[in-house]
Amino acid sequence: MSEVVTEERRPDIGSSLQPARRPESRWSVKRQAIKKNKHAYVMMAPYMLLFALFTVLPVVMSVLISFSYFNMLEFPKFIGWQNYSRLFLEDDIFLIAVKNTLLFAAITGPLSYLACFLFAWIINDLRPKLRAFMTLVFYAPSISGNVFFIWQMIFSGDRYGIANGFLINWGFILEPIQWLKTEMYILAIIILVQLWLSLGTGFLAFIAGLQTVDKTLYEAGAVDGIKNRWQELWYITLPSMRPQLMFGAVIQLTTSFAVADVSIYLAGFPSVNYAAETIVTHLMDFGTIRFEMGFASAIATVLFVLMVGTNLIVQRLLRRVGE
Repeated sequence: MSEVVTEERRPDIGSSLQPARRPESRWSVKRQAIKKNKHAYVMMAPYMLLFALFTVLPVVMSVLISFSYFNMLEFPKFIGWQNYSRLFLEDDIFLIAVKNTLLFAAITGPLSYLACFLFAWIINDLRPKLRAFMTLVFYAPSISGNVFFIWQMIFSGDRYGIANGFLINWGFILEPIQWLKTEMYILAIIILVQLWLSLGTGFLAFIAGLQTVDKTLYEAGAVDGIKNRWQELWYITLPSMRPQLMFGAVIQLTTSFAVADVSIYLAGFPSVNYAAETIVTHLMDFGTIRFEMGFASAIATVLFVLMVGTNLIVQRLLRRVGE
């Protein structure tokens, strides 16, 4: 009886002695994925090469140059953290530029983002031809060439300016106001103009995203208990267009941090007592006029860190949409 038992157990003992199959490593899995999708990587190679050459490489070079003294005539000389210490401890104008830029971004960034989505959401329900016309009407200011001329006429400092003429005729003021030469008004006017110009690429992305939402999801949502348009917006529309929301957030925040043209055209370069100075105009001052490229690169690096940090925060917030 014992011999029979031992004969039945022998195959189990032999099978337990066989070596266990090792799981594939992470690198081997990646190599297999690359080999499987090699045609896609070949198609992406030209773009990735151009992206690395004209985007990644300039950013890396700017960070490296920021630790040097470079005047475009001599070879860069390494000076460590001197540009950054000078920037934050000695350059009072830069602190004004940072304050203006943060205030500008805190107001125009969220407002322009919400305005882009709100107008896109309203226009999306119109008939196709009317929707195309209204999209052009809202998008046109962002692509107009000399659009700042209109605002220079509105806020002209003489009696012929539209704002001054209106206020004088209605008895609100007696003398014309120098709108673009008074510190109290400059930043508010620039914020107003930038909001007017903000319906650009992000606005078009929202229009496209709203067009791609599957209509059957609204029918399924009605069955599941969604009762009004706001619930449809939060639980169906926004989660279905997360890529467009992310793209629009990056575009609007980058635009709000990189404002320069509005300030230069309306307030001058430099503005009165640097009331409209931004980080980008300060960068242009040292980079294109004084040719202190090391110091300008330090300014650009600070701006890059601000943009990346803000975008990461916004992306984390957008991931919670629909939860």
